[in-house]
Amino acid sequence: MEEETLSLTDKETIPAKIGVIGEASLDSPLLLKDRMEYAVCTPFGKPSDVLIDGEIDGVRVCLLSRNGRQHDIMPTNINYRANVWAMRKMGCTHILATNTFSSLRDDIHPGSLIIPHEVIDHTTRRAQSFYDGAVGSPLGVCHIPMNPAFCDRTRQHLLSAASDLDFHAQFKGTVLTMEGPRYSTVAENNMFRKWGADLLSMTLCPEVTLAKEAGILYASLGLVTNMECWCAQQQIATTHEIIYTFRKYAPTLQNVLLSAIKYIGDEDWAEDILKAKVLVCSNFANSK
Repeated sequence: MEEETLSLTDKETIPAKIGVIGEASLDSPLLLKDRMEYAVCTPFGKPSDVLIDGEIDGVRVCLLSRNGRQHDIMPTNINYRANVWAMRKMGCTHILATNTFSSLRDDIHPGSLIIPHEVIDHTTRRAQSFYDGAVGSPLGVCHIPMNPAFCDRTRQHLLSAASDLDFHAQFKGTVLTMEGPRYSTVAENNMFRKWGADLLSMTLCPEVTLAKEAGILYASLGLVTNMECWCAQQQIATTHEIIYTFRKYAPTLQNVLLSAIKYIGDEDWAEDILKAKVLVCSNFANSK
């Protein structure tokens, strides 16, 4: 990451801007004022799609479809580093991510909204850091702390937004990210459950880690689309059924996001933004 001079005066010069990374066609119900599309270049290649920039209720917002607007990029092949770097390059101080989850618990049902608090990264083929020593990457190594994994204050705004709209959202959940694109086996489900995982995802990691490494305040709003195969009481959902469930509840996700964007835009985040940047700088190792 480029060196940054951090001081208390930065509090007065960092406006909040919210990046939203989510599913295909994310932007269709979200009406942005002064909408512009940008093809952003990064040291790590191209993001999944163009970034859509504009305003919602006076709040600066930038949208990105994680799998591409045609949903044609499989989870492993998503360029997570380019996506997060592009958000940073566009000036985003926050990222609100939408994710689809499958349930590993009896009390978490399809249609539930989850604001996860913890992650387990079980992926094996994805670049985990911007600091990889490659040409064009930032120099050195960043040993970024991951406790807490998400920005708690941003998570609280997602919960408040859901509550105000009379949508119940669970404010706790441990999400294990698997490689995909295949679904997991019963034996894997049983192992994940013993590890303490409540939900499965194919896209939350390493996005959450990279956002913290970029000094961005990150939180996820997840929709449970199906029960995992360990649950013998329910027939295994097909991909088409999972897509149907997502589309059914997509307006709920959109409405919660819109409300949360307004909440976040109404508050002063200068201290949180500064702390996120200091966290990166204080855990950066370089011989120079």
